[in-house]
Amino acid sequence: MFDLKGKHIFIAGGSRGIGAEVARFASRAGARVSVSYSRNAAAAQDLVEEIASTGGHASALKADVSQESEIASALEEAVANFGVLDGLVISAGIYEGCPIEEMTVEFWDTMMAINLKGTFLSLKGAVKYFRANPNGGSVVIYTSTAGQAGAAGISCYATSKAAQIIFMKSMALELAPLKVRVNCIAPAWTETEMATETINAIGRESIVAGFPLGRIGLPGDVAGATCFLLSDLAAFITGTTITVDGGMGMRG
Repeated sequence: MFDLKGKHIFIAGGSRGIGAEVARFASRAGARVSVSYSRNAAAAQDLVEEIASTGGHASALKADVSQESEIASALEEAVANFGVLDGLVISAGIYEGCPIEEMTVEFWDTMMAINLKGTFLSLKGAVKYFRANPNGGSVVIYTSTAGQAGAAGISCYATSKAAQIIFMKSMALELAPLKVRVNCIAPAWTETEMATETINAIGRESIVAGFPLGRIGLPGDVAGATCFLLSDLAAFITGTTITVDGGMGMRG
């Protein structure tokens, strides 16, 4: 198990799916965990209670990551609750496909507001807290394999994810003097609420066939890579993207 003892990790969009699994992993590794949620207060509170039942420390904070005042307020409250910020995981995001001829400006703007603007605002809001930490910190941004290669029918989503990667690289350079490491994780298909309906619609067997390791990814696969990047084991890793895809990329 990774050692995150004494660290405070803020997970933007952590009430369900991969973000929730990171909260569980980080708590078991000794971290205090702040989880933001947009709408599902019940799921966030259930997660907090689950972590507390195992002796961990967690809190749930409401924040729409596309609204600067809300994410700034959540970060402020998190630091007031659990002290100095050591890690930020940006998990908030939406996934939806749309052919270009049917895509509206509203569709495009909504995708970018959550996936890209939300990433910018979450990291912007966290920097002053990292600046106050003499040890710096670690930022993990969830992009996607779609952002590395592009994908037909989900061009808006793929574009938002590709933009996250170059934003990450820019921030890794800009924040290095503060000892803040910034990296991305690019999952392939992962069994989450957000993805399961699409997986079933496309055909589970055909998707599994694309994975050399013979299965669809699990939230824990991504959570393990995340906690590695949050830990001191990754102290010399910044500006890179770790692809968690079960070898799918090797098949093109």
